[in-house]
Amino acid sequence: MPNSRAVQPIDILLVEDNPGDARLTQEVLKDSKVKNTLHIVTDGVEAMDFLYRRGSFQAAPRPDIILLDLNLPRMDGREVLHAIKDEESLRRIPIVVMTTSDDDHDILQAYDLYANCYITKPVDFQRFIEIVKTIENFWFSIVRLPPD
Repeated sequence: MPNSRAVQPIDILLVEDNPGDARLTQEVLKDSKVKNTLHIVTDGVEAMDFLYRRGSFQAAPRPDIILLDLNLPRMDGREVLHAIKDEESLRRIPIVVMTTSDDDHDILQAYDLYANCYITKPVDFQRFIEIVKTIENFWFSIVRLPPD
């Protein structure tokens, strides 16, 4: 059964402090087969403000999926992951951890905090594009996302 959200844009929250990775993700998703709206924040505090619609994010939509880096300023991705999965109104939002770390401890900790997926970002430009396209295909076309 196709994703029931396919006719509506998918709201994606990208939590990424590396401007190059954010820009590349934005470019890949711009050409997506599935209509989407990408919202980018650069640290964990902004991510939580976005999710709770605080400050400049009062009109922010509830994201359908979150792409989360672990190594963030102010509030790291582990803290963000814990805060989201600890909040009943947010915990069903799928979270794909996309980080440079391939450390077993980080992987185990992310899954212990209920990450839905853990991906180590490659340093190779072409491979990075392939991974973002694979995320797009799997999470936006195959998986049924939870309703708002």
